Amino acid sequence: MLEANLELVRCGRVLYTFGNASGIDRDKALVVIKPSGVPYDKMKPEHLAVTDLDGKILEGKLRPSSDLATHLVLYKAFPDIGGVVHTHSEYATAWAQARREIPCFGTTHADYFHGPVPVTESMPEDEIAGEYEKNTGDAIVRCFRDRGAASIPGVLVANHGPFTWGPDVKSAAHNAVVLESIARMAFFTVTINTQASAIGKPLHDRHYLRKHGIGAYYGQTKEAK
Repeated sequence: MLEANLELVRCGRVLYTFGNASGIDRDKALVVIKPSGVPYDKMKPEHLAVTDLDGKILEGKLRPSSDLATHLVLYKAFPDIGGVVHTHSEYATAWAQARREIPCFGTTHADYFHGPVPVTESMPEDEIAGEYEKNTGDAIVRCFRDRGAASIPGVLVANHGPFTWGPDVKSAAHNAVVLESIARMAFFTVTINTQASAIGKPLHDRHYLRKHGIGAYYGQTKEAK
């Protein structure tokens, strides 16, 4: 968990105390998450907060990230994910602030996201005034009613920033780094050609499925590793 949080710093995806990463032990129904407002260079394993799926702190003396409630909603809604990451990385956040999904313009995007990176609807005033962090999670879940969380492992929360996830927290952090790179490339794509169109489905499918499909052949077999 600590390493996943620090990886975000090493890759330049977080500044100061921005962002957070969490992981879940499904068998024990325990979540471990970054503490709120603690600088990354000061963070140690004992600073991490351990909670149950209702947010009750079971271990750790520091308050968990203020985004804990969002993470918990995602763990309950998407039973196959094992880690969640939230950042305010520059380009992905810019797309979120513009309230625009990120189209799949090329094969780099297609390797990781089987479709555009979606953006949530703007939250109504009563949801902002109420249980804001929980309602943020609910907005993400609504966005995925007709999408697969496994094949599109990330989202832009309107006017806020990106959340990513994966089968474990290391994968979630990896997807956060990739999402920022995709967002940056997409920005330059529409800057260079304002009429740029999304990649065709055959090429999109080929790139995504060669890494993630039943017959995936990208990389080495477990035996070779």
